[in-house]
Amino acid sequence: MESQRGKLLSEEPLLENLIEGTSEKIVEIKGVEHHTADSWRACIYILVTECFEELAYYGIQFNLVTFLKTVLHENNVTAARNYTNWQGTCYIAPLVGAIIADSYLGRYLTTVAFFTVYLVGMAAMSISASFPTCAGPDCLQDGSSKSFVFFLGLYMMAIGAGGMKPCVLSFGADQFDDSSPAERLKKDSFFNWFFFAIYIGSFVSGTVVVWAQDHFGWVVGLWIPTLFIALAIASFVLGSSSYTVQKPMGSPIVRAFQVIVAAIRKWDVRLPNDDSLLHELLQEKASMADGDKLQHTPVLRFLDKAAVISSAEELADPWRLCTVTQVQELKVIIGMLPIWATGIVYFAVLAQFSSTFLEQGRTMDKVVGAFAIPPASLASFDAVSVIFWVPIYDKVLVPAARRLTGRERGLSELQRFGTGLILSVLVMTAAALVETRRLALAAAHGEGEVPMSILWQVPQYFLIGASVVFACVGQTEFFYNEAPASMRSLCSALGLLAVALGSYLSSLVVTAVAWLTTRGGEPGWIPDDLNDGHLDRFFWLLAALSSLNLAVFVCCARQYRRKSAY
Repeated sequence: MESQRGKLLSEEPLLENLIEGTSEKIVEIKGVEHHTADSWRACIYILVTECFEELAYYGIQFNLVTFLKTVLHENNVTAARNYTNWQGTCYIAPLVGAIIADSYLGRYLTTVAFFTVYLVGMAAMSISASFPTCAGPDCLQDGSSKSFVFFLGLYMMAIGAGGMKPCVLSFGADQFDDSSPAERLKKDSFFNWFFFAIYIGSFVSGTVVVWAQDHFGWVVGLWIPTLFIALAIASFVLGSSSYTVQKPMGSPIVRAFQVIVAAIRKWDVRLPNDDSLLHELLQEKASMADGDKLQHTPVLRFLDKAAVISSAEELADPWRLCTVTQVQELKVIIGMLPIWATGIVYFAVLAQFSSTFLEQGRTMDKVVGAFAIPPASLASFDAVSVIFWVPIYDKVLVPAARRLTGRERGLSELQRFGTGLILSVLVMTAAALVETRRLALAAAHGEGEVPMSILWQVPQYFLIGASVVFACVGQTEFFYNEAPASMRSLCSALGLLAVALGSYLSSLVVTAVAWLTTRGGEPGWIPDDLNDGHLDRFFWLLAALSSLNLAVFVCCARQYRRKSAY
C-alpha cells in the first residue's frame, strides 16, 4: 500500500511493561480516516470493551439452561433446543455483521450499531425477569408476556453479540501500521491480549456473576451483565477520538462473484504468456475500494481469465473484466479454506471440555479437603490456563523464538496454529489416560463414586488453555493478516463459524459412536453409567482424529502461498 504514517516512538511504557506503547502518529493512508492517535492507547479502550462484553455474554450463556428450566419451566428437551438455537444465531450473526462492516458502514459504525441492539436485548431480558412467574410446563407455548419479552431480548442479544464480534477484533488490529516492523510486532501482541481480555471476562462471569445469579436471584443476576454491556459501549465510545477508522471498501461478496462470472464468460479465452498484460488499475487511478494491490500468482489459472482484456467495451463493466487484485483476493480466500477446515476438527475436539469432560468428572471423587468441587467448576481452569499462558507466550516464548528463528514475530501464524493442534492431541491423550485409570479403579471398587480425585482432570483442562493460546490466537492472526483488506471482517467471522461447525461435528461424532457401539445390545462407549462403558476409547479416537487433522494441516500449510502486496 502506497501510504505513509508519521510516528514518534514513546519512551514511556504503558500498563507497566505489560503492553508496550507508542506515542502519537499521524495517519495518512488510502481508505482510512485521518486521526492523530496512539495505537496502544486506542487499543486499551478496545481491550476493556471486549473484557466487559465477554463478561456479559458468558453471564447469559453459563446459566441460560438453568433459567429456561427454573424460571420459564421448560422441560429438558425444550430448554436444550432453545439453547442450541440461540447459540446457532450467535455464530450466524457474525457473517451478517462482517458483510455490513466490509461493504457499507465500516467496522466502527457497525460495532456501535450492533452494540446498541445488544444493549436493548439485554435490557429486555433483565426487565422480563421482574415479571410474575408464569405457569405451565412450557411458557413459550403458553404465550406468556414474560417468555415473549425474554426470548425477544435473547435473540436481539444474539444478533448484537454476533454482529459485533468480528468487527471489534479487526477494528483493534486496524490501529497498527503494517508498513512498520515495530507496529507489526505490537499488532501480534494485541491479538494475545485480546484473548487475555476474553478469558478474564469469562472467568469473572463463571465465578462472580453465576454466584450472584444463584444467591441474589435473576433480577439482579441479569441486570449485572446488562450493566457491563453499557460499560462496554461507554469504553468503546470514549476511545473514538483515538481510533484509526478504515472506510468500507465495497462488498467483498460482489467482488468475488464478479471474478467468477467474468471468468466463466471467458472460459474459451486464451491466457497471455505475459502476466503483465492482465488488467490492473494504475496505482494513481486505483479507487479506494481496491485497498492493497496484490501480486499475481500462478495458481487457479482459470480465474485469471477474468482479468484478460478481450475488448475495449469491457473496461466499463466489472462483471466482464476484473483487476488482477480482485482475482487474487478470491484466490487468497480459496487458498485459506483448507487451513480453515482443519480448525473445524480442532474445535470439535475443544468442545469436549464442556461435554464429555464434565461427564467424566461427575463419576470421580469431588471432595478436596473440606470443599466439594462441582465438575463444571473445573472448566474455569481453561480460563485460568489462558490467563496464565498469554503473558508467558507474549513476554517469554516470543522473544526466545525470535532469537532462535531470527524472525521478528518468532513463530509464524501457521506454526503457532500447528503447535496448538499438537497440544490438542496431548489434551485427548491426557483425558484418555485419566479415563483408563478411572475405569480400572471402578472395576476394582464396584458401583458408586470412583475413589479417584477430580483434580486428575486439571492437566487436560490446563492443556486446553495452552492449546487455545497457540491455535485460536494463531488462527485469528492468520485470518486477519492473510485476508484481503476488503474482507478482514468476513474472514474473522469465518473463524467464529468454524467454532460452531466444530460443535456440530462433535455432536455428529458422538452420535455415530453411540450408534456403532450400542449395536447388539452392548452398553456402548458412552452409556449413562460411564463405569459400564469405554469413554477412554472415545478419547483415543479423538486423539487419533486430532493426529490425522494435524497431518492434513501440515500438508496444507506447506502448500499455502502467502498473500503478496506491492
